[in-house]
Amino acid sequence: MQPLIVAAPASGSGKSSVTLGLLAALRRRGLTVAPFKVGPDFIDPGHHAAVAGRISRNLDGWMCGRSGVLSAFACAQAGADLAVIEGVMGLFDGADGASDAGSSAEIARWLGAKILLVIDVRAQARSAAAVTKGLTTFAADLKFAGILYNRVGSPAHERLLREAHASVPELPPLLGCLPRRTHLTLPERHLGLVTAADATATATYAQLADWVEAHVDIDRLLATLSGQGQNKVFAPRPPAEGPRKRGKVKPVRIGVARDAAFCFCYADNLELLARAGAELVFFSPLSDPLPRDLAGLYLPGGYPELHGERLAANGALLRALRQEAAHGLPIYAECGGLLYLSQGIDAAGTEPGPAASPELVGIFPGRARMLARRKALGYREVTLLAATPLGPAGTVARGHEFHYSELPVPAAIPHVYRLTDRSGTACGREGYLFGNVLGSYVHLHFASNPQLAVNFVTFCRNWRQTLP
Repeated sequence: MQPLIVAAPASGSGKSSVTLGLLAALRRRGLTVAPFKVGPDFIDPGHHAAVAGRISRNLDGWMCGRSGVLSAFACAQAGADLAVIEGVMGLFDGADGASDAGSSAEIARWLGAKILLVIDVRAQARSAAAVTKGLTTFAADLKFAGILYNRVGSPAHERLLREAHASVPELPPLLGCLPRRTHLTLPERHLGLVTAADATATATYAQLADWVEAHVDIDRLLATLSGQGQNKVFAPRPPAEGPRKRGKVKPVRIGVARDAAFCFCYADNLELLARAGAELVFFSPLSDPLPRDLAGLYLPGGYPELHGERLAANGALLRALRQEAAHGLPIYAECGGLLYLSQGIDAAGTEPGPAASPELVGIFPGRARMLARRKALGYREVTLLAATPLGPAGTVARGHEFHYSELPVPAAIPHVYRLTDRSGTACGREGYLFGNVLGSYVHLHFASNPQLAVNFVTFCRNWRQTLP
């Protein structure tokens, strides 16, 4: 079947709810669905994976380019009956106002996907048909599987919408009118929706599936996807090239933090590390000891600020991390992982003292401070200014930054990242290097430069071989 992209005119139209409900409804039918998310978001893919039972991959044109997107899609869709992709922002919203670069529309073109357009029709009737016509004719090369009108207020409202849609015969088929259901909305916190680990999420998935099954013509939707384009071939990603050695090479054991506090990690990063020769050892900093015989450590982002007490209570792990870092263990930490390596995390509006959060690892001096307002949001291109566990000076990679905290790292700690935004505008220096420990607020996408994974695995292997 052709891939399906769930898109909308704007953020907040209901893409996430429809995507989750559709994934759950398709799985109820016994279909194997490969989920994806356009853009850099971590939280939506976590929900997709929980519903679909398969890892959800990010498809990001700016970070990974066309070849990277096609490669990631080819690897992840293998063995699935259907690929369902949640779009980002509005259908045509991307890097600038003059093109579709970085948008859901661009991904639809690259993949030959059809679009399921979700339109919020609150306070609209016939005008919804006009909005639909504008969006579906704006770019002649895009193909639409159908339209969903969301947040329909009453049966009378639905009747008006169906009459308006039918009065414009050139519109894609109207596949459903979804009634307003405020209780089906997943709760939010400062970085967006609650994660899939939240206890409230599981019950909502089933309710979303019921909602979609009751109000969407799924049979007709599947029929529109089963035609031309179903045999489209995508080039698979070639294996990352690791160090060439004769004979069998022993895998490099790299610990990866994974739990409710550390859940923001691009699936491609882990896959590329494994292809480069890493044996990934997952553990929970909330409760587990440090795995034995590690050659390196990856601390992804997440919500450590919500779990400060439990993280601090795992004193054996904190002591082990300090000791191993002092001995040179290579550690790469992103955003939440960086906060974990600080001396502690203080809530918004507090200062160190009786109200301060407990002591954390303390490899990087200073305490992180949560802020009432967002500190940073946007794409980043990183150029290494010195040799690090991720590569030599001059290495370039792309990623994304989004946080409500700040960590004042003293100038005595080398700042080895030169940052620019998507437009190339300088964003200052960042990326903190302390021995073999590299920490940053930027979530790098290793598919933007697959050599990062090779470099890190090689660095870890070489360090491990220096031990007695």
